[in-house]
Amino acid sequence: EIFEWDLGSTFNYAEMAGLIAPRPFMVERGHYDGVASDETVGWEFAKVRFLYQGKLKLPGRCEIEWFDGPHTINGRGTYDFLHRHLDWPRR
Repeated sequence: EIFEWDLGSTFNYAEMAGLIAPRPFMVERGHYDGVASDETVGWEFAKVRFLYQGKLKLPGRCEIEWFDGPHTINGRGTYDFLHRHLDWPRR
């Protein structure tokens, strides 16, 4: 959608993430993901975290998990996050 709707030059990632607030928001970030640098991801995520924690006063609904890997699903922290917020049963 980023390319098809020209979202990349219209909105930044933090603004797009803010559109789902106050719903829970989770990011997984592999240190070797070539999409963007850790610094860029951290910068954008800080804006989202400020929205959730600072403005909406919902600190538990916004998280990021950093892991040592490429652009892939790590799942560890994310599955815990989904269990908490979606009341998923654990297997």
